[in-house]
Formats: sequence, C-alpha cells, structure tokens
Amino acid sequence: MSDAFPRRLLQQAFVIGLATGAYGVSFGVLSVTAGLSVLQTCVLSLLMFTGASQFAVVGVLAGGGAPAAAAGNALLLGARNIAYGFVAAPVLPRSRLRRALLAHLVLDETVAMARAQADTETAGRAFLATGVAIYLLWNAGTALGALAGGALDPIRLGLDAMFPAAFLALLVPQLRRPGASRAAVAGAVLALALLPITPAGVPVLAASLGVLAALTARAEAAGAGHDAAEPA
Repeated sequence: MSDAFPRRLLQQAFVIGLATGAYGVSFGVLSVTAGLSVLQTCVLSLLMFTGASQFAVVGVLAGGGAPAAAAGNALLLGARNIAYGFVAAPVLPRSRLRRALLAHLVLDETVAMARAQADTETAGRAFLATGVAIYLLWNAGTALGALAGGALDPIRLGLDAMFPAAFLALLVPQLRRPGASRAAVAGAVLALALLPITPAGVPVLAASLGVLAALTARAEAAGAGHDAAEPA
C-alpha cells in the first residue's frame, strides 16, 4: 500500500479532504437552516457530491426559489466538471465500469492533484486518494453540520475559508507551467466582469476561456523557439 500510495501523497490527500470536510460542515448547517432535513442533506452530499452545486441548491431554496430553479443552478455550476472529465480521462482506468464509478470523484481538487504529478501513474493514484479522502470527509462534515444545525456558526469559526485556502494551495504550483499565469489572470478578469450581470455559474464557466490566453502564450513561445533555431 505504501509503495502504491506514497506517504506524501496520502498526507496531501488527507489535508485536502480535511479542509473540504470542514467546508462540508458549513453546507450541513446551511442546508438544515434552509429547510432540508438531516437525511435529505446527507443524501444530497452522498449522491450529488459537488460542493458548489450543493450550495447553489440550498441557496435557492433558502431564498424561496422553486426546486426546478435550484436544480437548474446546480446543473449550470456542475457543467464545469465536463471539462474536468476530459483532463482526468488519461489517468483513469480503461474499464468502463471503473471509469463510471470514478467519475463521481471528478472534482476541482482531484483534477488539480492529478495535474500536479510528474507521471500518469502517480497522477491516477493522486486522483483516487484525493477523491476518496474528500468523499469520506465531505460527507462526515455534512452529517456533523446537519446534526449540529444552528448550534454552529461556520463563518465565525472560519470553516468557510478552509476550502478556498486549500484549493488555492493546489493552484499555486500550476502557475509555473507555461502560459498558466496568463490564463489565470484572463480567467479571473472575465469572471469578475461577468459576476454582477450573469446568473450564478456562468462566470465560473466563462473563466475557462482564460485557457485561450495560455494557448496564445505557448504559441508565441513555440514561434520564438522556431525562429531561434533557424540558421542566420
């Protein structure tokens, strides 16, 4: 087990899972406050298992919105996982059944962990370890928050900040890749510009267009390298 999953990998996966689980406590509290039962809250985390979409559901319901509107917002936010699926595909097993099962673990954090590895084999292990850690601890956090209900104040305890901080720590090493910083800036600017004028989820999807800036940077670098290689 230690050879297949190095201690470093397991530690990183656990830390990410722990941060996500703390965020799950926030979801559990907010979901019950929005009117869902403890059972409904836990089932939502077990089956939907995508934090942003789950928060969108309880946010709409808490505001008096219809279930159909809640589902629409959740689907819009979850659409980004389609792009993540293309990124994760090379590190998943070839068996269709196993791919179908592991597709439930395609998340921002699992894909980011896989992308941070040096080879495909390690990336697959990082994806699995991170996905399992997040699934277990997110659902544990959800149950804890739902059972505690109004007795906990996630914002006052700072639980709402743990997940973004952990994800930011995953993204920082990726900025060393060619064109990554340009893509990050372009995506952030686009998302911030659309935030006040578009429905929830649209800015997140639109931010993915920042990759065009990265492709432009890589094309420029390749062109410069080609010119340098030509004889004078």
